[in-house]
Amino acid sequence: RPRRPGTRTMLPLLLLLLATAHSLADKQYVPTLATSPLGGLKTTSTFVLEQPRCAFTKVQSDAVIWLVVAIPKAVANFSNSVGPGTPERAFQGFPTSTQAYMTLNTTLRNYPCPKPPGETTVLRVGSETSCATDKMRPTCNGPLLSPGPYRVKFLALNGSKPVAETAWSKPITLKTALPSSSIPATGGGRSTGMIALTSILSILFAVLLAGLVAMLFFWGSHARGSSTFSKPEAVTVRRYNTHHVYDQPAARL
Repeated sequence: RPRRPGTRTMLPLLLLLLATAHSLADKQYVPTLATSPLGGLKTTSTFVLEQPRCAFTKVQSDAVIWLVVAIPKAVANFSNSVGPGTPERAFQGFPTSTQAYMTLNTTLRNYPCPKPPGETTVLRVGSETSCATDKMRPTCNGPLLSPGPYRVKFLALNGSKPVAETAWSKPITLKTALPSSSIPATGGGRSTGMIALTSILSILFAVLLAGLVAMLFFWGSHARGSSTFSKPEAVTVRRYNTHHVYDQPAARL
């Protein structure tokens, strides 16, 4: 029986539509670093992202939003069906035995759209140090051990079922701490000279202060000594009789 000409082309199209109906609702939102003027957006072990406000407008409000952190080579074959908290998604194995981990879970209610005025809308990745080695907390938001680069995305789960996701971010590279051997010797020499100069000035100031105190003490002692009065000498008053002058008797009338 001859087939109609359009039958051969319609079958692949139907299979494609069926696969699309059961796939995740991909989002155009791309996670980005925060633009806060406070600084510290990237350190040697953390980085700050903008919250995914208005990124999941068609997802139920009780959906749980997870942050996925991965090394770049894990992006192509990343499976959304591997849930958070499993050994394949544990932070403690990242990035050696685990190429991606999931953390910072919260409900969609905590990402209201639009953003209320004056509200902080950033997420710091890598800020928890207390659970970094605790295997009982595989979703720990622990500090990152290398500068990367890393790529991140947000994944919405309804129970254990993925329902939506964002695109992957661009590669994020953290700051690198300079080893002490890379510090120029000239800078160290100037620092040593400044320390020596400060020490000499401190010693001279202490000597001058001690001399000033001694001088004030000497002046005070001298002033107290000069203010004491010696016992006054007895004053002898001599009486002289004018023996060459005699009283004349009054003239008689």
